[in-house]
Amino acid sequence: MKSSKSILIVFVLSMGCMGARPVHANWFGRDSAANASPSAVVSDATGMGVYVAQYLPKQVVHVMLADGRMGWKTDLKASPSGLVLDAGRGRVYVTLEEPEGMVQALDARTGRKLFAIPVGYFPLAPSLSPDGKLLAVCNRFNNTVSVLDVESQRELGRIDVPREPVASAFTPDGRRLVVANHLPTGAAREDTVAAMVSLIDPASRTVVTNLMLPNGSTGLRGVAVSPDGAYAYVTHTLGRYQLPTTQLERGWMNTSAISIVDLAGDRMFGTFLLDDVDLGAANPWSVACTLDGKTLCVAHAGTHEVSVIDRMALHERFARVAKGEKVGVSQGLADIPNDLSFLVGIRRRVALSGNGPRGLCLANGQAVAGLYYSDELAVVPLGEGAAKTIALGSRMALSAERTGERYFNDAGFCFQNWQSCASCHPDGRADGLNWDLLNDGIGNPKNTKNMLLCFQTPPSMSMGIRNNAAAGVRAGLKFIQFAVRPEADALAIDEYLKKMRPVPSPYLVKGKLSAAAKRGKRVFEQAGCLSCHSGPLHTDLQSYDMGMGEGLDKNKPFDTPALTECWRTAPYFHDGRATTIKEAFLKFNPGDKHGRTSTLSPRELDDLVDYVLSL
Repeated sequence: MKSSKSILIVFVLSMGCMGARPVHANWFGRDSAANASPSAVVSDATGMGVYVAQYLPKQVVHVMLADGRMGWKTDLKASPSGLVLDAGRGRVYVTLEEPEGMVQALDARTGRKLFAIPVGYFPLAPSLSPDGKLLAVCNRFNNTVSVLDVESQRELGRIDVPREPVASAFTPDGRRLVVANHLPTGAAREDTVAAMVSLIDPASRTVVTNLMLPNGSTGLRGVAVSPDGAYAYVTHTLGRYQLPTTQLERGWMNTSAISIVDLAGDRMFGTFLLDDVDLGAANPWSVACTLDGKTLCVAHAGTHEVSVIDRMALHERFARVAKGEKVGVSQGLADIPNDLSFLVGIRRRVALSGNGPRGLCLANGQAVAGLYYSDELAVVPLGEGAAKTIALGSRMALSAERTGERYFNDAGFCFQNWQSCASCHPDGRADGLNWDLLNDGIGNPKNTKNMLLCFQTPPSMSMGIRNNAAAGVRAGLKFIQFAVRPEADALAIDEYLKKMRPVPSPYLVKGKLSAAAKRGKRVFEQAGCLSCHSGPLHTDLQSYDMGMGEGLDKNKPFDTPALTECWRTAPYFHDGRATTIKEAFLKFNPGDKHGRTSTLSPRELDDLVDYVLSL
């Protein structure tokens, strides 16, 4: 099989609601394990303190907001990926990010470990039903949501959702569970390419509907439900991928958005932008709504801000546009997702002194955000007043690798802050879109690809336009972020990319190939796949004309990609035409150039797919 490898060193990160939605799974070397790396934050029952998930040290700590004093600290066996408070039972539930996922229950007063419940693969974003009986957990790489009974401490079942669930929230009446799915599904050449929000009936544990967001919606991270249960708010990037990447002004390439779900009608309500006309608000992550419903808060991981939005005024503007009035430049509801002035006068952008706000919660009239890269909490008054920071232990120096990760996620490097490298490569991976980067012509967009192993598998880009990943990094800063940066910045990003490690495939069984995958390995060899996908990285580092090029790319050779982690990087081929690996073998293998698969039996084909997805 031949897909292709694009080094688009470009563009989002975003996620979490009420402090319970980090997403990582980078699995690069943990040489900076002493950094606190707050990834999730949730208020305690009094509102005077918060519980903080410290990702790299594998700890949860209780911090008082008035003076920054730490109460208890609990060491965990894996990195905490999400938190939720069960005030009624006096517990904090923590999801542990690992292949054999767990939910760890802690005593909210002392941090003592109470019990653990097995869940799915790399769990995160726990949410609790209003009656406190059900706990929902997103199993990101299983594409499922676990529903747990807290009283019996057992899993009631798992619900299939489209792709990489990363955030969840119950409605106040418990009638719906809203789940944000991180990435689009389907081929990248479709007319509409967008991620979905799943609305689940918790009682029957079934998906009521999957709502597709506007075209170009990707990198979903956070979800919050209004206290009256009328609406859900979902953060995401809105990529303008159908345009050539000739400029950044006015959100030409990437904008940052919130999409609103009408929960009474189980339908989309609308989408609005978080950016300003000449200043992006990149990588929206967590979102939270105050209990009185008056205020909506958003953490911007790329621009290091918290937005404080007048929610009542926001909906009043939607209502005025629906009546035919002009608001800003919006003369109709369809205009609002392109209106960079829609929030003018009803939103306050609060700049933070630290870097990388991700998890967010509301406590005692304040928004509290975990600053992932500066190992601090930011405390932002919802009324007037300046933000303050609380240090989480002693400030530690950043390694070159962690500095590079920070730069990769920092939209401050970009002209007008529209995007970071992570805006198109969330978690260093891919956004599921095709982009026309102009490096090999115009009108021939290429699919964003995983940055994993990019330094070990030159050349870079689908057609080998860049000799190596280092050249791709520098071209990305210059031509995608429209920035001139010191060479030291590019060198740090190089270190981050070099140190990235693959996440073990969810198709493995206890870390090993399944029986079907073992049979598939033999099929892989017999079908001739090894002739190009050879060696430990499953690539011969060569380029071939596989008869897949069209238009400007007709009769052109494409780079042989590594197959490691391909279970995570759909859609496939240089233009994302294949939705699944199986489709790549069956539908897009002209003349058996991607291996002799046309004569395989159904079982042999399934075994081959299992093997490739296990890499």
